[in-house]
Amino acid sequence: MRITGGALARRPIDAPKGDRTRPTTDRVREALFSALGSRMELRDARVLDLFAGSGALGLEAVSRGAAHATLVERHGPTLAVARGNARQLGVADRVRTLRADALAHLGAAVDTATRFDLVLADPPYDLSEIPTLPGLVRPLLAPGGLFALEHDARHDFAEADGLVFSRAYGRTVVSVFGAGA
Repeated sequence: MRITGGALARRPIDAPKGDRTRPTTDRVREALFSALGSRMELRDARVLDLFAGSGALGLEAVSRGAAHATLVERHGPTLAVARGNARQLGVADRVRTLRADALAHLGAAVDTATRFDLVLADPPYDLSEIPTLPGLVRPLLAPGGLFALEHDARHDFAEADGLVFSRAYGRTVVSVFGAGA
């Protein structure tokens, strides 16, 4: 795996060992960030990466100019890989790693004043709460903010409130939602 664009383009990142995670492929990350870049300014953005795994999505955002990324991952050894990737890339000062269940973190974060310009989520495809994520994330979005959710074709958000676009990349689908709906 590697960072696909920005200041850290082509720099390698590690993936957690085993099959506990399903890292977003370089091809999907590159396409996603290209699409996001035409809809928002990443420079100085505050980013939240839920179900962070290796941290690839949040680190990609930092490489492309985000001021800060918070990576939320509940599995300690996997979070250690994400933390190591941030250090290896020299951006640990712009990345906060948080060991927490992403859904519990969403509930707690709503009670704070912190809002994010971009929220990224790559949950397990069999997570039963996937259909509820856009509604749970919306209160955390800053005005004009976007939420990018990676999922498979079992989940159809075509009629969902706030859907900006949805694109399929093989078996992977990315649906992007806006803050204003």
